[in-house]
Amino acid sequence: MPPLLFLTQRIPYPPIKGEKIRPYHILQHLRQHFSVHLGTLVDDPADLQHIPAVQAMCAGSHFATLDRRRAKVACLRGLLTGEALSVTFFRDRGLRRWVQEVLDKVRPAAIYVFSSNMAPYILGAGTRPCVLDLTDVDSEKWRAYAQTARPPMRWVYRREWRRVAALERRILRECDWSTFVSNDEAALFARLNPGGEERIRAISNGVDAEYFDPNRPTEAPYTTDRPTFVFTGTMDYPPNVDAVAWFAESVLPLVRQASPDAAFCIAGASPAPRVQALTALPGVTVTGRVPDVRPYLAHAAAAVAPMRIARGIQNKVLEAMAMARPVVVTPDALEGIAAQPGTEVLVAADAAAFAAACLHALTPDAAALGPAARQRVLADYSWAGRLRGFDPLFAPALARAAE
Repeated sequence: MPPLLFLTQRIPYPPIKGEKIRPYHILQHLRQHFSVHLGTLVDDPADLQHIPAVQAMCAGSHFATLDRRRAKVACLRGLLTGEALSVTFFRDRGLRRWVQEVLDKVRPAAIYVFSSNMAPYILGAGTRPCVLDLTDVDSEKWRAYAQTARPPMRWVYRREWRRVAALERRILRECDWSTFVSNDEAALFARLNPGGEERIRAISNGVDAEYFDPNRPTEAPYTTDRPTFVFTGTMDYPPNVDAVAWFAESVLPLVRQASPDAAFCIAGASPAPRVQALTALPGVTVTGRVPDVRPYLAHAAAAVAPMRIARGIQNKVLEAMAMARPVVVTPDALEGIAAQPGTEVLVAADAAAFAAACLHALTPDAAALGPAARQRVLADYSWAGRLRGFDPLFAPALARAAE
């Protein structure tokens, strides 16, 4: 099989968080057609144990260890070079040397890169096709942060917005394809960068419905004698922090007026101080890292995704749908997911409406929501079906290799 260079900002295993889930499944898809040479960074010591598993999937690999504290200091050099700090954070000399060796010696037939942060490793390489999977329009995320933050972070986020937007424009000029997880993100990128529409594609995420199977028995991780609403996600990610704080502070009290014993469980690694502080509120539990989110979903009265800052597809929504649970979402959290409001998910925008939707999820009238949500996932969101969208992009490389 022809060689392919595959770069991703974090080791794509185990597939338990957004920035690992998508590249993991794309890796599995591409290795059916290519011998993959994978370069990545490992910034969590707990992930070092998974290196052998990823090595076994690849023809070649390089794992650069990244000390997050040192990287946060080192990335400030971007203030001098004019680069985005989110790019310099992921810069590693050893990984750069390895990438150049693969380009010079292995001479890959194609390149796949996950995230704009990794683009500088290959810009100017000349290998075709080159697919840059931006997934979301990251520059717009930084712009949103700048709108709500106070100085000095407002200035930092505003600078990041402009630098990332400039990098995204360069990616569109120099790479063959820029891919996104939803039609909305692809359309937004095209509007922001007119003239490059023919090189922009939307290729959605899927969900592993065999893994997220509600029929597998699980032990309840919390008491089930009261209705518990569950949120899953990495809990130092600012949009997740904002979502759970809004739910705990503005929505849950309204729910508890009608259902006094209602509880809110926040299940996810690395809870930020603001998240940890929510445990002082009645009914709120913060777990920290959990070995498996499925029990938390399986025994929930409903899963909630109260996202007020959101880009692309929310894997947490697809996973909860696959587990046949009622899911209550904000409109932003439903981007890229073709679920029918009212019959497959419940959608609400403000605190009062969100609380009313949560209370509705507790009634017998909502019993059909979960099974209908799972059927939607089974019909439309298999990874194999979704990732076939990459096949035409890599077809020229496979055709050349077959000559």
